[in-house]
Amino acid sequence: MIKITNLLVPLSYDQDSLKQVIADRLQIEMGRVVSVEITNISVDVSDKEDIRFKMTVLASVTGSERDVLLGKKKLGITRDEPQELYRVMPKELKERPVIIGFGPAGIFAALILAEAGARPIVLERGSDVDRRTEKVSQFWENGYLDTKTNVQFGEGGAGTFSDGKLKVGKRDPRKIKVLTELVSAGAPEEIMYLGKPHVGTDRLKETIKNIRKKIIALGGEIHFDAQVTDFHIQAGQIKGLVYEEKGESKKQSAEKVILAIGNSARDTLVQLKENGVYLEQKNFSVGIRIEHTQDMINHIQYGSFANSPMLSAADYKMVVHLESGRGVYTFCMCPGGEVVAATSEENAVVTNGISDFARDGRNANTALLVTVNTSDLESADPLEGIRFLKKIEEAAFIAGGSNYNAPVQRLDDFLQGQNSKNFGVVKPTYKPGTHFAKVESYLPDFVATALREAIIEMGLWMPGFANPEAILTGPETRSSSPVRIKRTEGLEAIGIKGLYPCGEGAGYSGGIISAAVDGIICAEKILEI
Repeated sequence: MIKITNLLVPLSYDQDSLKQVIADRLQIEMGRVVSVEITNISVDVSDKEDIRFKMTVLASVTGSERDVLLGKKKLGITRDEPQELYRVMPKELKERPVIIGFGPAGIFAALILAEAGARPIVLERGSDVDRRTEKVSQFWENGYLDTKTNVQFGEGGAGTFSDGKLKVGKRDPRKIKVLTELVSAGAPEEIMYLGKPHVGTDRLKETIKNIRKKIIALGGEIHFDAQVTDFHIQAGQIKGLVYEEKGESKKQSAEKVILAIGNSARDTLVQLKENGVYLEQKNFSVGIRIEHTQDMINHIQYGSFANSPMLSAADYKMVVHLESGRGVYTFCMCPGGEVVAATSEENAVVTNGISDFARDGRNANTALLVTVNTSDLESADPLEGIRFLKKIEEAAFIAGGSNYNAPVQRLDDFLQGQNSKNFGVVKPTYKPGTHFAKVESYLPDFVATALREAIIEMGLWMPGFANPEAILTGPETRSSSPVRIKRTEGLEAIGIKGLYPCGEGAGYSGGIISAAVDGIICAEKILEI
């Protein structure tokens, strides 16, 4: 097969016209192109007057492939190299490994260990995805928060209630393993080839359940509503842990523990510090969610092509480096999505963005995040970043009316430093409700200042983005962990043998794919021993 990259194809292409574009690139007659497989496709918006699809394809041709390839490497034409498949080798372990947390890192660590025959035990503080969905819906509708089961905690982790975006990048065997398992469990097949794949929160729920069933069928054991409350560490070796399952305290011996606790398990980080686990501060980000109507974003990005049935809801991504040295960037952009209540702690407001697979909601939203450096914190305590974030979340709770409503502000009022009094075309999607308040009432001044400067610059790059009627809802505080659990080259926590910090909560990933891959790598380390 011949691999062709950066192939620009009209939106209205069919099989014959695609073959013609390929033949033109290969400098052969169209009749010689026998078959075509699209391996990557995205929308090229560099020319708003001529928006096209950008593809990577594999093509088979009649005659000599060698002759066709000759001298064409600079044209993005090469011989396709077969992708190495991910394989799990059986491994008999002396003791069943334990995994704490059942988000992307925990799920894929458990799957790999189960496929190897290691019969892992999973402890997840939150509920299974069906019960979890009920509790999250109750919170969004009436403000009743369950601190153990919510948008942050429960089967699938925080990613379950998101857009299900998959930042894949270069596709190595581990990433392909993750994508293949997701598709086998019910995710859309297009995630295997889309340039910007997503699953959608509605499709993720069933997908996660099916992976759980596979883990159990392979000998794994999963406990929901089972929160770890203490660790037994002896002479620098993890020996076991204590957990509470449905009101009953239990003990579990374990000399191999994968710690996939997620970004919001702040109480567990306190426990780890008390047990002598080495933690360190790391840079992180905070900010707000900005909402436009999806129609606005479609017209900004697609121009006269905005209503083309060939195009899905438009997205965007921007990064600004301010003169102050501060970075501001968009994160987790959710086309046709909603801004949702995502706190896991009482008397705090946290926001996040979600989209269903169809991305057919009236609004688009993204996080606008400002980097926070360890030098911005008040002390060297490794948990100081958590205190910094809690202060913001608690201030936002008060600014929103002390009832889990979120503080909101129109963009024009934010730029002018005044409170808002009414909404324009853009209406907020956040539930249970919103309350007008200045961004400065809950975010530090340096963050608000950086947001103002960055939004103005983003509006120059993407005309229409700084729409005065856009809505700012905040805060966004759970995008990245302010703590890293330092680990060795063998991936064990420094000074604690058998304890494997993993995923976003440990400071080693930043999304569904990267967390899942880190879970796989930690499982591999256990299987090597």
